Amino acid sequence: MIFKPSFSSLLALSLALFLAGCASSPETDHSSRYSISQDRAPSGNFDASGLSDAKPVYEAPRRAGNKSPYTVWGKQYQVLGSNDGYVARGTASWYGEKFHGHKTSNGETFNMYSMSAAHKSLRIPGYARVTNLDNGRSVIVRVNDRGPFHGDRLIDLSYAAAKKLGYQSRGTARVEVAAITVRQDGSMSLAGQPFMPGNAVNYPETQVVASGEMATGGDALFVQLGSFSSRGPAEKLRDRAQAIVESPLRVRSIDTSSGRFHRVQVGPFADETSARKAQSLLESRGFAQSIMLTDSH
Repeated sequence: MIFKPSFSSLLALSLALFLAGCASSPETDHSSRYSISQDRAPSGNFDASGLSDAKPVYEAPRRAGNKSPYTVWGKQYQVLGSNDGYVARGTASWYGEKFHGHKTSNGETFNMYSMSAAHKSLRIPGYARVTNLDNGRSVIVRVNDRGPFHGDRLIDLSYAAAKKLGYQSRGTARVEVAAITVRQDGSMSLAGQPFMPGNAVNYPETQVVASGEMATGGDALFVQLGSFSSRGPAEKLRDRAQAIVESPLRVRSIDTSSGRFHRVQVGPFADETSARKAQSLLESRGFAQSIMLTDSH
């Protein structure tokens, strides 16, 4: 007996093939694209000690990888209008052999031996300095991918970058991520402050608050949702957040040596518990890259 496929079975097969061809979409679970199911470190003893940091260079803005908003596993994320002034603290993880050789969100090829990273909201490609808060080590990475989308992780580093920071064996680390902006004339800023690779940078306008710390003196606790070089995007972000929280919101404009920045802040809060509660609510509604900090009342 010769089997003749029905029209409905052919339609189902065509649909399955179409969906398989869309596997590169950022709104799709990518797991079926990879030859191994569990990520892992490369075999052998890879020596990252002599590996140089990524070299920040000016690159014209691109559309690839910067669709906003975008959705992964049913959760929506926003891409920043600008990386200027961005600094945040959180948990870093790493990714390696499972993703090695596959395309990143902006079409480049992921290389676990290079100094690169994935971030949910920074514009790509971009650059950032990542500091391990447990041992003080820092690296500069090229941000060219989206993620991580598991738990409360802030950034995914390549295996090589994680090894240089000394946490590849533990899997995660507490880090600070500060965006590096490169202008057409080659000048750079780190989290809104003038910067040259290799030099230390302080953040005099705001101070990121670690768990258990409190504001002192004339400062107060705020939850900062973003920092922009233009006021328009800041006001739009403030209006979106106002529909979610009852706490006051403000756009605070600050003049720095790198120009004027407009910071979207919720608060002030009387104590850390209240600030953390508001931060958790906002993060559950898509404001995934907020930071708690002290700032002038």
